[in-house]
Parts: sequence; structure tokens; C-alpha cells
Amino acid sequence: MANAEQSGRPAKPFGATAVDTARARLRVARLGLWLVAAVLAVRQVAVVLGTPRGERLTDLETWVGPDGVLHVNGSLYDSTRFTGTPFGGLVLKPLTRAAEQALGWGWTFGTLLLVAALGLVVARALPQPVSRRTSLLAAPVAISLLMLSLPVRNTLWLGQTSIIPVLLVLLGCFVVRGRHAGGALIGLAAALQPTVLLFAPLLWFTGRRRAAATAGASFLACTLLAWAAMPHDSYTYWVHHMAGVGLGGDADALGNQSLHGALLRFGLSGPLEIALFLTLGAAVAALGVRRAVRYARDGQLLLAVAITGCAAVLVSPTTWQHQLLWVLPAVVGRVGKRASDRYVWPVAVILVMTLPAKMMLPNMASLYPLRDNVVLLAALAAATVMPFLSRTSPYYRTPIPTRYAEPVPARWRRVPLLPFLRRVLTRPNLLLELLLIRVTYAAYQQVRLAATGGTISGGRERAEAHGREILDIERFLHLDIEHWANHAVVKVGWLRDFFDFYYTSFHFVVPLSVLAVLYWRRPVDYRWARSSLGFATLLALVGFWLYPLAPPRLMPGLGIIDTVHGVQDFTQPDYGTLTALTNQYAAMPSLHFGWSLWCGMAIAIVAPKWWMKALGLLHPLFTVSAIVATGNHWVLDAVGGAAVVLGGFGLAYVLQGPRAGAAVRTPAGTEPVTAEKERTASA
Repeated sequence: MANAEQSGRPAKPFGATAVDTARARLRVARLGLWLVAAVLAVRQVAVVLGTPRGERLTDLETWVGPDGVLHVNGSLYDSTRFTGTPFGGLVLKPLTRAAEQALGWGWTFGTLLLVAALGLVVARALPQPVSRRTSLLAAPVAISLLMLSLPVRNTLWLGQTSIIPVLLVLLGCFVVRGRHAGGALIGLAAALQPTVLLFAPLLWFTGRRRAAATAGASFLACTLLAWAAMPHDSYTYWVHHMAGVGLGGDADALGNQSLHGALLRFGLSGPLEIALFLTLGAAVAALGVRRAVRYARDGQLLLAVAITGCAAVLVSPTTWQHQLLWVLPAVVGRVGKRASDRYVWPVAVILVMTLPAKMMLPNMASLYPLRDNVVLLAALAAATVMPFLSRTSPYYRTPIPTRYAEPVPARWRRVPLLPFLRRVLTRPNLLLELLLIRVTYAAYQQVRLAATGGTISGGRERAEAHGREILDIERFLHLDIEHWANHAVVKVGWLRDFFDFYYTSFHFVVPLSVLAVLYWRRPVDYRWARSSLGFATLLALVGFWLYPLAPPRLMPGLGIIDTVHGVQDFTQPDYGTLTALTNQYAAMPSLHFGWSLWCGMAIAIVAPKWWMKALGLLHPLFTVSAIVATGNHWVLDAVGGAAVVLGGFGLAYVLQGPRAGAAVRTPAGTEPVTAEKERTASA
């Protein structure tokens, strides 16, 4: 009453300000996500339209160009470039004139509108109930993920129509009212992509039998219509090419992510391969539909649709990249009882669907079967084995919560700047950690190479100029010991072999070993150390980009002997045994020394014994000796490496706060105890 009398209006109830603040933040986040989606859409348009004519929309131009297959009087499949169904050709024939006039802007913007509609439908189809925050943010997030996905990018690049069947199915399942109308849309989609007919059993076994019958009838009517209008083409497609097999490229190509393509890549062929494909396809289809029916009855219809779509991808004789969009909606499935495990499946699906397979797995021959079929494996897991939680499970909405360490007071009041990044007591999911480490390292390699424009020779002149600058600074500081150290070591055979081995072997082995020990014995310290290492590497990438530097071994006229890589031919634009693999001018700062210093500091801080600390600090000492003696780095490169490592630890401190304390190793299944709790208990 006093407030009302003084201000002339009633006071706000307690907590209203906090609610208004939360709503304002939500509106800002939503606007930001929509801006991200818009930027991604603009970028996709710019990439497609910025490509010279003849290198973009190649499939569309093949269909509608002067000699396009939709203009010829003979078969659609004479050129083997048109891979759609005869009904698809029948639909596209009247559109060829308009498509010719709209090549580029019209077709690309039309595809973007389809992607936006697909994202809106997916956001609307999320299993209920959902929070207000999820309902507001789902649409821009879904559209952004679609824009980033390889199938959508491939569709935009080629001028394909593979988004249409996915959108028709989702409209029939979630938007259109009336069973017959929904079934008709799904049947129309099946006429464009035959394995979509697998949705008819899903409709039938979930009680929508009229829709299932309508879907089958629509598919049959469209197929018969095309057969009547183009009997030769229909016979070619359905009989001679077995529903499109062999059209548009070799079925054993990596782009064909179906069971048939995988079997061919494994070396099987002939009647044995066909029989095995039909057997596996029938098993996957039956198991996929059964799982989809179970989740549909559980109220997770979008997940059921995704599972059925994944099964359709697998059983199709050919499933090219632009037809793999069915895998992405499977991200809505929830896997794992712990809150920390919930991110594994969605992160894996998003990475598989947005990144090239080479970034997912190392370039090792033993991993080629996995790398070549990574999307197929994701679809197979979603359709057959992934243990998605039921909505009746107590863990569906309330997973086992993550335990956090008590925050440690910082010296400065505003530290940590990101208080929500609290220290977690439990170990992170190992699969997720390995996946993120691999992808991060692959991105690191790409950035290193991009720093010189993607080629070694592109930055050679600038890098050598920077090398002369570094040499002048070292001479002024009396630090130019590279030539002396290199030639002194070369004269002693065993010492040269030792430093060569140390340089090539310990750079990865020691950091990975430190991370593994911390992961197993001290989870809290693992997250702290991993974050500081990531920040240090990020700072180093900035250095690589801004200051490409030739190492001593690649400086003409300096007389440095490259003991590791062999003699360099300076008359060639690209030289050295590793120039085809990575940027040899990413010398400043030295991550060889930086990572070794990170290992030494982490061991010195965490190790309980003095001799362990001393042994850890020997590693950066040996590393700096090796990088200088082998001619791979300047002394100042090591100084730069130390600077980024200290910066990494500093960023971890500023953003996340002080280290929460070492976690004591405990038996499996028991709660880790922080060092602070251990001291309290002993007192």
C-alpha cells in the first residue's frame, strides 16, 4: 500500500522482475537463432549462385537443358542421368520450360522455402508436452540444422527434389487433417521415392488403416498413370533397372549409403549379394516398422517417422546423399538414463549429417569400412538397435542429474564470467569425448591448412619473410642457437635418433595419456585440463592464421639439416614429405612445445608425488630440445607455445573459475570425493 501511495501504481509482485528478465532473454535468444538460420540460408544461396554456370544445379540442368533427358522423345533413362521414378519424370516434364527460365534464383529460393517449411513442421511435431522455451526455439534450431546438413546442401548444389517426399510424409502425418488426405500425400511421396511406401505399414499398425489404404492406392494410381503415359520408361525403371538400380552412377559408390551399396563395397556381387540384400532388407524393414509402431503408440510419432525413414533409406537399392534427410529427425530420440549421456546421440547424429566422413574418423585403412558407411551405420542404429527411452520411463523427463563440485572462491569478484559452466564431479561420456576430440582435431588440421589459402606454396613468400624477422630478433637477443644445436646433434648418431624419435612419437602420446589418466582417476581435473588445452589450441590457431612462419628447416640458405623429414628441394613450390598433409608454416606458436608444457604443468599440479611432478616437467624440457635440434622450430616458437598455454589456463580460470580440486579415485559405482571433502572427513 505504501508503494502504491508513493508511486501512484501498484507494486509488482515479488519475483515478477525475474520472470520478465527470463522472458526477455528468451526473446533475445529466439531472435538470435532466427538470425543464425537466416544467415545460413543466405550463405547457402550465395554458395550456389556464386558458382559458375555448369558447375551448379548440375542435375537440374541435365534434366532441362538443350539436350536434357526431359526434352528427348525417347526414354528418360537413355542418358542414365535422370534417376527419379517415371512418375517424377511425368510431373517434371510440364515444368521444364519454367525450370529453364528459373535456373538459379527461382529453383534455389524455392528449395529454401521447402527447407523452412520442413523445419516448421518438425518443430510442431515434437512429442508433447514441451516447455515454452523448447516450443519457441525449436523452429529456428530445426531450420538451422537442416541448412547445415549435407543432404540439404547437396540438394541445393545439384538442384534435386529429394526434400519433397520428406515434406509430403511429414505433412501427411502431422499437418493435414483427414485420414484420406494424409494417406494421399504419403502415397504421392512414395510415387516419387518408392521405399517411402514403408510408411503404409506404420499407418496400418497404429490404427490409421484408412490412411494406409489410401497411401497404397495413391501410390498405385500414380505409378499406373505414369505407366500408361510412358510404358517404355516405366518398364525400364521398374523391371530393367530394378527400381532405379544402376541409374545415376555405380551402385557401389560411396554416395550410395544403402545396404545394397555397402554389400557391393564389401566385394559381394551377383545372386549371393542380391539374396543377402533382400534378406537383410526384409529384416531391417520388419524390425524398423515394429520399433516405429511401438514409439508411435508411446506418443513419439516424430521419432517413429524418423525410424521408418531410416529403414526406407537402408532398404532402397540406391540412396544418394541428397536422399538421406530421414536420418536427421532421429535426433529427437532420447537415449541414456544420466543427464550427461543425453547429448551423445543428438551430437553424433548432427556431426554425421553435417560433416564429411573424413572428419569423423582418422585416415586409417582399418577404419575405412566404418568411415565409408558412417551415415548408413547411423541410420541402421536408429532403425534397429538404438535404445530410445519410452515416455513412460521415469528417466524420460527426469534423468539422473549431474553432480557438481562446490565452487571455489576466486580472487576477483566477477570470476567466473560463465558461472553456468560449473565443475562436474562425474566422468563425461567417453564416446562423446572421443567423438568431439576427433572432430576438433580434424577442424584444427583444416584451419592450419587454410591459413595459407589451402596450399603450402600460397604462403611461402610471406612465411619466409617472417622467418627472417624471427631470426633477426633472436640474433638481437642472442638466442639464435638453431644452427649450432642442429649441427651438434647431427654429429652424434644416437642423440640424433633419440631427438627424431622423441619429436615424432611423444607429441600425441603424452597428451593423450595425461587426458586418459585424468579421465579415469580425476574427472574434475580432466574437465579443467581439457578446457585449458582446448583454449590453448584455439589461441594457437589464431597465431597460425595471422603469422605464418617458415621453420628453420624450410629457410633457404640457413644450412639447417632436416633430420626428421629428409632433404628439402627448395626449387619446388611445394616441398617436403608432409606438405600434402598439413601446413608446414604453422610454426608460431609451437604446439609441439605448447602441448608438452601443458602436460608438464598438469602433471605438476595434479600429481601427488614429487618425483611424478619432476618427471612431468622433464617432458617440455626434452621437447624444446628436440624441436630446436631437429630444425623444426625457432626458440621463439617455444616462447609462443608457452604464451598460448598460459593463456589457455588463464581463459579456463576466467570463464569457469578456479580449479575445483582433485577427485580421488573411488571404486566403481561410488561417488567421487573432492579433495576438500576428503580433508574435512579426515579432520
